[in-house]
Amino acid sequence: MRPERQRGEGSAGPIGPFSPPGTEAYESATGVFNLLAPARPSAALTATTPEEVIQAVEHARRVGAGLRTHSTGHAAAVAASLEGDLLVRTRMAERVTIDPVRRVARVPAGATWGEVVDAAAPYGLAAPHGSSAHVGAVGYLLRGGVSFYSRRHGLASNAVRSIELVTSEGRLRRVDQARDPEVLWALRGGGGGFGVVTAVEVGLFAARGAVAGAAFWSGEHADRLLALWLDWARGAPEEIMSSLRVMNFPQVPDVPEELRSGPVVCVDGAITHEGHERAASAMANDLLGPLRALAEPITDSWAAVAVPEVTRMHMDPPDPVPIFGDHMLLEDLDTTGARTLLDLVGPGSGSPLVAAGLRQLGGALARSHPQGGVLDHFDAPLLYAGSGAVLGDVTHGELAAHCARVRAGLADRDTGMTAPTFVESREQPQRHLTPTQVGCLDRLRGELDPDGIFSADIMPNATAREARVTSFRSSVDFDAERSS
Repeated sequence: MRPERQRGEGSAGPIGPFSPPGTEAYESATGVFNLLAPARPSAALTATTPEEVIQAVEHARRVGAGLRTHSTGHAAAVAASLEGDLLVRTRMAERVTIDPVRRVARVPAGATWGEVVDAAAPYGLAAPHGSSAHVGAVGYLLRGGVSFYSRRHGLASNAVRSIELVTSEGRLRRVDQARDPEVLWALRGGGGGFGVVTAVEVGLFAARGAVAGAAFWSGEHADRLLALWLDWARGAPEEIMSSLRVMNFPQVPDVPEELRSGPVVCVDGAITHEGHERAASAMANDLLGPLRALAEPITDSWAAVAVPEVTRMHMDPPDPVPIFGDHMLLEDLDTTGARTLLDLVGPGSGSPLVAAGLRQLGGALARSHPQGGVLDHFDAPLLYAGSGAVLGDVTHGELAAHCARVRAGLADRDTGMTAPTFVESREQPQRHLTPTQVGCLDRLRGELDPDGIFSADIMPNATAREARVTSFRSSVDFDAERSS
């Protein structure tokens, strides 16, 4: 019997289907979006078929290892340490396909929202996508998903019709409302730990175009812009969602020079339409008219656009960056609350955050869905999110300290709940489920994954069970595993 080694230690050959550190395959599989949260498992694999996922699960069971998953790596900072575990990056080889009759998209794991939106648009259909074309669609859907269309259509996860996953037994399983409705309920917002998802079917909705864009004003107008925006948001029609952010753009060539001169206020949003562009434009003007009358924007891109353009207007960075931020679901802000927010993140606050502000919720987001997931709505009217990049003179510590000040300053407006897709780090307090829901989820996890192979992939506060501490058995012969 060989003495136990650290996982991944030894020659640079494969460990079963996995590749060890130092190999090109390992680096490709472990790539993440947030450079502050590098993924360093013992070994890693990019799976392109369900069969490869099954082989990975079987290998993890054979050697007694925990199995972790990601796709585009956008949620890396929320994940627990991967040290000692095996990682599967899901990037299925099949393409996104559209069924225009059923208004459904089949989305393989690893596909981005840009791929889904581009595939649906020729049919006059749209998906409940995120604000960035580069984010993985499946992970976003499983974690709830707040799209620019959610005030009309609800949380994105409620649109998921079916899910295909590989269970801890190494079996490909399809769940939908007719088969395993309880598992479908749990997967949509349940926080993970049920298996490796390889594909989903998500419902689409009719959209011939959109009125969308982003307008920017000098930060000197921040207080009056925020007051007008909050007043409008309280009575806005469900067809429109917008956000207001204070932005401190870094000195990078990709950002227009006129936006890099100091804090600016951005109001962006979107309204899809089924051919009634004039009505959509009128809704946008109800928002923008008073803001434009207050002061002329520095730039203003609001216009009638094709639906795929909506994924490109929020100015989310396309390439990996070192990010730290925080997020809360808030009660409504009165005049004092609005002033507090600007004192913390507005002009003159010394905020190191690149972007900090509010997104309106309400509408269908506030209503429970009869066939939704365990997370099917939010009670809060406002979502706060703020984040910065560790670039130049800005340090991780400075960002963390400022986020803590914002959280303390808004404590009396904080509902204590969070939206999973907006959580920026594992350090951040987060909760989106009730204790009763957590108990139901843990019962299902016990049935689907009794040995806890996937337990380290569960989001904080989504389980009352302790993550299984895994280690390779001392009897594992690494040389034999590499040659198998």
